[in-house]
Amino acid sequence: MANPYIPPPPPAPPVRPAPKWARKRFVLPAIGFAFFLGIGAGADGQNGNSVKSAASEPRPTATVTATATETATATPAPRPTPTVTKTVQVKVKVTVTAQATSGSSSGSGSDSGSDSQSASDTCSIVSNSGNCYSAGQFCRNSDHGASTTDASGTSITCAPSGSRWRWTYS
Repeated sequence: MANPYIPPPPPAPPVRPAPKWARKRFVLPAIGFAFFLGIGAGADGQNGNSVKSAASEPRPTATVTATATETATATPAPRPTPTVTKTVQVKVKVTVTAQATSGSSSGSGSDSGSDSQSASDTCSIVSNSGNCYSAGQFCRNSDHGASTTDASGTSITCAPSGSRWRWTYS
């Protein structure tokens, strides 16, 4: 008796293009051959014995030139109008009166506003913004070694502190 379980025939392998090594083997030499063939054809006119074709000779070309003409009509310019200026001289006399502040206070402490104003007048060196320096702030390069007073009237000096220059009490 025949075997009822005969396996089906194996499927046919799918049709694939040639492997990459085969493509390289045929395509690259064909490209190289075409390249050298092109060089040989291009070098044909270099030896001077070649036949010149009619296309290689210079021929006259057609040139189109467009010319635009514009005519301008002259219109009279508007006449300048005179400008009238009037000079007025003003004499101003300014009188400034300053009141002297006394060093003694009345004891009530109500004179604290004038003390801060007189203290700011004691600063001989001020910051770029116009404020008095205080101890611990950094010094400008132009202030190295200089002495002044802070806002309260205490003497401070610009001295090196570590690697930086700072205002310190003197």
